Amino acid sequence: AAVFSTSKAVVSTQSTGDYDAWFDLLRLLEADGSIEDVRDTYERAIANIPLVASKKGWRRYIYLWINYALFEELEVEDVDKTREVYKACLDIIPHKKFTFGKIWLMFAQFEIRQKNLSEARKIMGTSIGKCPKPKLFKGYIDLELQMREFDRCRKIYEKFLEFDMSNCNTWIKFAELETILGDSDRARAIFNLAIQQPLLDMPEILWKAYIDFEVEEEEHDRVRALYKSLLQRTKHVKVWISYGNFEATIEEAERARDIFEEADRSLQQESQKEERVLCLEAWREFEMKHGTEQTQNDIAKKMPRRVKKRRKIDVEEGGEGGWEEYWDYIFPDAEANSSNLKLLQMAKMWKKQQQESSEEEDEEEEENEEEG
Repeated sequence: AAVFSTSKAVVSTQSTGDYDAWFDLLRLLEADGSIEDVRDTYERAIANIPLVASKKGWRRYIYLWINYALFEELEVEDVDKTREVYKACLDIIPHKKFTFGKIWLMFAQFEIRQKNLSEARKIMGTSIGKCPKPKLFKGYIDLELQMREFDRCRKIYEKFLEFDMSNCNTWIKFAELETILGDSDRARAIFNLAIQQPLLDMPEILWKAYIDFEVEEEEHDRVRALYKSLLQRTKHVKVWISYGNFEATIEEAERARDIFEEADRSLQQESQKEERVLCLEAWREFEMKHGTEQTQNDIAKKMPRRVKKRRKIDVEEGGEGGWEEYWDYIFPDAEANSSNLKLLQMAKMWKKQQQESSEEEDEEEEENEEEG
């Protein structure tokens, strides 16, 4: 039987569209039937094109094609027929609406097994040209990596990034390729270009990868520059802690201590209590490993008290809010500031009372003079 042609398709809304029933029948025939019977059954099965225009509705149907191709390649060992099945399958998929990366990749891998590298490249090139998607770009890159064609990998990565400049994993993998090839300057240039992108899907992992790269290169000044640049964009406590720990790992204790101190001030100004606690705990851990008795005592004095408080629950207008308990942190410097504030308030009150008393005395004197 000839490979399925869309012009001869028989679309059915009856039981022939039950793909699970076709799978069961084909499984029985492949075990005991003749090759021609199996082929004929596959042809009748794939003629039942899904009526829905959604990828989900096509998924089971596409596996009929996959099984058909595998049957021709592995059981019948008919290379030409296998190739025809893959091509017919790709012809019928509505690529403008959706595609199936698995088919493209399996077809290319089939051609690789036939030692037909140029055809495999043509298939993958067509796939990313007709329906670009991450799975296809990655598959094409893996193919070229297996062939040790690194210049081709670079070109595909460039195409991949043209397709989606916001994909941090792509930038990282591209830089990792250059690192593996021993070209640190290229890797650094890729990372530099990546962090300048206005929109990134996961910037935190990109910055971490860049910093880790420079740490591996033992470019400590570059690492510091990256941390400072990152802190201009975000004051997240994890960045501060990572920066301080980096200095500690290269035995720059004073630098690390200065960073933790700066972080504490920054988080205090931002009134981020929980984040400040995390920072102080990291700082205390650092001092336990690298500090002196004096510095350990100093950080101990900075640690907050954890107290339980109650607050009213906010509710919509008209509702009655109850009360809830929560944990709060009282920092020693906050208590000192509170005490100073109370003293200042008392001083202002005393000054006000003195002024009022003085004014009353002046009024009494004026009244006495008038009576006299």
